Amino acid sequence: MTLWWIFFAVFILVMLTLDLGVFSRRAHAVKIKESLYWTSFWIVLALLFCGGVYFFYGHHKALEFLTGYLIEYSLSIDNLFVFLLFFRYFSVPAEYEQKALIWGIIIALIMRGIFIFTGIALINQFHWVIYIFGAFLIFTAIQIARGKEQEVHPEKNIVIKLLRMFMPVAPVYSGHRFLTIIERKRYATPLLVVVLALGTTDVFFAVDSIPAVLAVTTDPFIVYTSNVFAVLGLRSLFFAISGLMKLFHYLQYGLAVILGFVGIKMLITDLYKINIVASLAVIASVLAVSIIASLAWPKKHPPIITEEK
Repeated sequence: MTLWWIFFAVFILVMLTLDLGVFSRRAHAVKIKESLYWTSFWIVLALLFCGGVYFFYGHHKALEFLTGYLIEYSLSIDNLFVFLLFFRYFSVPAEYEQKALIWGIIIALIMRGIFIFTGIALINQFHWVIYIFGAFLIFTAIQIARGKEQEVHPEKNIVIKLLRMFMPVAPVYSGHRFLTIIERKRYATPLLVVVLALGTTDVFFAVDSIPAVLAVTTDPFIVYTSNVFAVLGLRSLFFAISGLMKLFHYLQYGLAVILGFVGIKMLITDLYKINIVASLAVIASVLAVSIIASLAWPKKHPPIITEEK
């Protein structure tokens, strides 16, 4: 498994280097066609990786990866709207959004790695922690079903507050640079603030999704790799369908059902272990039903009333 860790680390490092140094070297606004291309590319890579896991470690590990990937991908959709919120809040120029997302996600992947290994260590050392995770997921499912969204306040981000304590922030962007010099004094640019906000706030949402994947497996390699592929795929998806939740308005209820399901799975883990194939079937079915229902019964918008002259 150590060789797999090395292979995966090198692979992701090479892909991110290519993304930053070649594909994203020229600052530009990402079009829908380009976004869909990269989204498909990351999905295919994830499936090929799943095939590699199947070939070397068998169908059970492959199913764990696929289930974890599907859970993480679906539950991380909220991240798209956080990205959109930050870009609007900080008035990020369209041509710099891609660079901000890449660096923000690099920070997020590091933070998620720490989160995952901490969570797994807690479960292995203190088995009862799994019941806390399970109860928390059920509570979150109820909140989502009731339509209570998590609020994000960029100005309250502790990392941004710390940055302002050590370095002043320039009032305007300075191209694609993170630091700039104004009157012989070094300033952080708003782009650096956006990157830090994206990377650190992602952990806030990982509190929901990572425990859900831990209900499927506590193998750190499977949990982390499924997270990485899902998050990198969502970065590309952002530019194509940032209005996904508005289009599939029943999706939030589907996500609530999934969270409730994995929460219950955690709570009954010592009484009955739900088969991984059954878990995958339930999750895929719930997602499919919620998307089909959204298309079959689209959300009705109130008519626009205009005053007659």
